[in-house]
Amino acid sequence: MDKAKDILMIKARELKRLQIIHKVIEHEINQQQAAGYLDLSDRQVRRIVKRIREEGDEGIIHRLRNRPSCHRIGQEIRRKIIDIYRRTYEGFGPTLASEKMRERDKIKVCDETLRLWLMEEGLWQVRRQRREKSRSWRERKGHLGEMVQMDGSHHDWLEGRGPKLVLMGYIDDATGRIHGKFYDYEGTQPAMGSLKEYIIKYGIPRSIYLDKHSAYKYNRPQRYKDWPFRDKEELTQFARACRQLGIELIYAHSPQAKGRVERVFETLQDRLVKEMRLEGVETLQGANKLLKRYLPVFNNKFVVGAKEPGDYHRLAKNMDLNEILSVQTEHVLRNDRTVIHEKRLYQVLNRTRAEKVIVHEYLNGRMAIKNGRESLGYRPLEGPLPRLRPKRSMKPRYRLGSPKGSYWRDGFKLRGSLPTRN
Repeated sequence: MDKAKDILMIKARELKRLQIIHKVIEHEINQQQAAGYLDLSDRQVRRIVKRIREEGDEGIIHRLRNRPSCHRIGQEIRRKIIDIYRRTYEGFGPTLASEKMRERDKIKVCDETLRLWLMEEGLWQVRRQRREKSRSWRERKGHLGEMVQMDGSHHDWLEGRGPKLVLMGYIDDATGRIHGKFYDYEGTQPAMGSLKEYIIKYGIPRSIYLDKHSAYKYNRPQRYKDWPFRDKEELTQFARACRQLGIELIYAHSPQAKGRVERVFETLQDRLVKEMRLEGVETLQGANKLLKRYLPVFNNKFVVGAKEPGDYHRLAKNMDLNEILSVQTEHVLRNDRTVIHEKRLYQVLNRTRAEKVIVHEYLNGRMAIKNGRESLGYRPLEGPLPRLRPKRSMKPRYRLGSPKGSYWRDGFKLRGSLPTRN
């Protein structure tokens, strides 16, 4: 006897159905009662009873099991899609690849179907989900412009075709709307330049949530924090500009605290990088040109509505953004009306009695020297910088101890004192 033929592979639902049908065959219940138990019609129950009487218990198995679907995609189309993926979209995720095939190649394929095909071909591997640490959840802000998360993303955006770039990104906490621009580095002027473009486009936000980068916050520890010896608060150039604009700065203690902008960067590092690869972008200017076209499409796809109506952005009326968003450095005005700035010497042309002046470095590369609101004329001077006075020595002016030949300690004797002459 072949034992393999006695093994019947059926599902739990089919096993329950088989038990009830056997009760119908053995006349324990009638067909109407079985139809009520199985939630089937009387006609369907009669068909199942007839099939089991003719075929045995195997008749309970659905006839379409282990048969290919009538609506499946043909093998020729599948091979064509896999060839296109190998040739053009290698490294793309299944979701992004299906979107690009629909846009560029006019081929419509479900992302889950493509995922299964790529896994069978060994072109895609399922990532194991790492177990994250438990953190308290923070609800989104209710209004647009109430809080904006800001950060710089350091990544090989051009995949070796050009220089390394940094994406300065701003994402609204309530809606997820993102604004950004590429720069060569993350620092004071890129932060100010990107903030200026954000303000011109959307307005001044109520607060900015950012990390403790040295361009945004002084991280030197304070010696005295309590009155009356409290240290004077030191502000970076970016923090000073935000205070003048009325923007509250909130510093995050960990990357996970500003997880919304971090997750958007992770998405852009996958999608935007491949978009620039398809367009053949190789320069900073080309990357910003593509980003300007790409972000509206990205926002239309992923932006959500704010919980509360209203926009908390303020208009920058009666504010000179060029003046506020400039690097302002205070210097001493020397007696010959010269100023030393960035290891260069400048001659102030106006007669002024100011002891200190402020050098303004604007985002467009222009420079100005001001005394309050008064702009002073100046010209650069060539030649070596004047030498500063050497620091005074900290050695004591008078030598301790008795001078040579002095008798002032004669006859004075104390335990632990210097020995005296007899």
